[in-house]
Amino acid sequence: MSSSTPFGIRDYRFYWVARLTSTIAQMGMVIVIGWQVYDIARETMNIRDAAFQLGLIGVVQFAPLFLLTLVSGWTADRLDRRHIARAVLALEMLCAAILGWTTWTGTIDLPILFGVAALLGVARAFAGPALGALAPNLVPREILPKAIAMSSMAWQAGAIVGPALGGILYDIFPWLAYLVSTLLFGLATLCMFAIRPVPRPVITSTGPPWRQMIDGLSYVRRNRLVLGAITLDLFAVLLGGATAMLPVYARDILQVGPEGLGPLRAAPALGATLTALYFSFRPIKTNVGTKMLAAVVVFGIATALFGLSTWLPLSLAMLALLGAADMFSVYIRQSLIQLYTPDEMRGRVSAASTLAISASNELGEARSGFTAALIGPVTAVVAGGIAAVAVTLLWSRLFPELRRARTFDVPAEAVPEKAPVASGGV
Repeated sequence: MSSSTPFGIRDYRFYWVARLTSTIAQMGMVIVIGWQVYDIARETMNIRDAAFQLGLIGVVQFAPLFLLTLVSGWTADRLDRRHIARAVLALEMLCAAILGWTTWTGTIDLPILFGVAALLGVARAFAGPALGALAPNLVPREILPKAIAMSSMAWQAGAIVGPALGGILYDIFPWLAYLVSTLLFGLATLCMFAIRPVPRPVITSTGPPWRQMIDGLSYVRRNRLVLGAITLDLFAVLLGGATAMLPVYARDILQVGPEGLGPLRAAPALGATLTALYFSFRPIKTNVGTKMLAAVVVFGIATALFGLSTWLPLSLAMLALLGAADMFSVYIRQSLIQLYTPDEMRGRVSAASTLAISASNELGEARSGFTAALIGPVTAVVAGGIAAVAVTLLWSRLFPELRRARTFDVPAEAVPEKAPVASGGV
């Protein structure tokens, strides 16, 4: 299994293809769902009320993940992570098929879109911990940062192709986008079945299941570097996320329609993919914490400038820049979290990280939608970008461990001992 590159490992190649194809399918669905929700809502609502519906979609997707986080993390540490990933991909394939059928028959409406969004939230609740904890089992520790960069590149490449493909296929036949997503989820499921058994973590916790679930959150709380990295992403993207407003910008501000929504959605992923590609060949080795903080500041500034733009080329450039800055931060954050976490805790810690990421994304969409309903979409996006910069400056003070993280090498004192769950402590 020894190799100097993750692509030299057979099982990682299947994992990477599953990651790529499922992301293309997922992002193709997301853009069509967003467009359909906003378009159907605009038939009977004004801009602000329709934007509010986009916010509700974020809440509907986040609620299952919030409720299932402890269970999904514990499951990823107790069950075969491959089996969980296979079940999740099958559920997403079913969701795509339902949306395709109802779109084809003309029965698609807001309740169906919201119901499927909730199912996708359930899928994401289990996908994040299982897939996040599976990747380190497939490659040697010394090349894990490269594997994370390549995995992120697969996700970002899918986030480029997915929206563009979804927009094009929707323009041909609305149901065609969902059909292609169904087939891609099927291919991803087959790839996960091709991955051979991986070493199972040795669980040393002997307390009851509910206490073992809480143990993951307790570990995050005690490891201040992991806690700072997770919460920085949570609040920066929660406040600064602008993707929920893209249908509004495409339809009513930039006035480029659904054919322009695809490039707008793909622009952040393009910037992120180029950044991940660079890191897969030239990984960061020094001053990783300071560079992560600087990247989040750039993310906030680019978000604010996008919010002010009424010129499509400038909007695309700012979206690409914020995507590159976000990828810069994600690469460092995920490497630190994975390397600073013991394997037996990775599922539960990944669940906490997934919750934070989903909270920042889905609740960020809700925050954008609700704020846009109150003060207008442009003001909401600009204010969010400025708030992201402010949060980063505050976090650099609250968590000096982030500034002190020089390399990805883990000092012994940086990993706290496991909580004494067997004796009832947390």
